[in-house]
Amino acid sequence: MRIAELEQRTGINRHTLRYYEKEGLLLEVVRGENNYRDYPEKAVERVTMVSQLKELGFSLREIRELLNALRSDTIDCAQGALLMAEKKAAVDQRIRELKKVSRMLGQQQAELEASAEAQRKGRDCIR
Repeated sequence: MRIAELEQRTGINRHTLRYYEKEGLLLEVVRGENNYRDYPEKAVERVTMVSQLKELGFSLREIRELLNALRSDTIDCAQGALLMAEKKAAVDQRIRELKKVSRMLGQQQAELEASAEAQRKGRDCIR
């Protein structure tokens, strides 16, 4: 398939697809005699996987290592599970941090809303 079709099927723009290829994330790409990229059906799965792993917080380096291990069949299920557990722990930690920030922002919002209400009623700001 041509890059336009891969772009349409994955929702990933062609510049990103070319970048993924350059970074070694899409090795399955072949070039025709006309020098056009020809992507196999498997590229849809690979691009989707890269996108999902990025959303989970994996770096492109980590994704490349994982894809290379999958391609060479050097990663077993236990190693994959461990990798996912490590990422999940990092995501859970980030969620805890974001919840803390959210609580602080909520407190500041409530204080500012109270001050705004006091100003509206002609009283001094509450701080």
